[in-house]
Amino acid sequence: MNRKLTEIIQAAVEIDAGDPKRIQHFLKVQSFADYIASRENLPAETSFLLEVAAILHDIGIHACEEKYHSTAGHYQEIEGPPIARQILDDIGGFTEAQIERVLFLIAHHHTYDPKQIDGLDYQILIEADFLVNLYEDHSPESAIVSARDKIFKTNTGLSLIEQMFLVKSC
Repeated sequence: MNRKLTEIIQAAVEIDAGDPKRIQHFLKVQSFADYIASRENLPAETSFLLEVAAILHDIGIHACEEKYHSTAGHYQEIEGPPIARQILDDIGGFTEAQIERVLFLIAHHHTYDPKQIDGLDYQILIEADFLVNLYEDHSPESAIVSARDKIFKTNTGLSLIEQMFLVKSC
């Protein structure tokens, strides 16, 4: 694994210390994002930035709980980017353009309007987060089918949602 990714994971673990659910969540989202990006042939730098965003996508959740007494997605999109910027600045070695892309993804990871999804990295982040949330939330089949039909666009994401949730046993 890339050294910067391990440093970002460590920073996120420290922020989410004592909250194993959040730590496991971002690690699962990162893993799905990496897998989907690989299968969809995302370029290496774009894939790397996607993984950074996947690790940090919910980094503002504790700030939301404190400030708004809520973990609603629109609050996460507000509170996450400044915390993520601090982490990336502290680790160093990122260009401003790279930081801006990661922050954009974090600031929009609960924005599912297809007109706003401006890249495959954005689409993959949403799909990876949905795969994890559908499982963690014990979503009913109707919600899974709706997500598949309205959210998922990549061949890999569609295959995963079908194979994980919608395969019928004989």
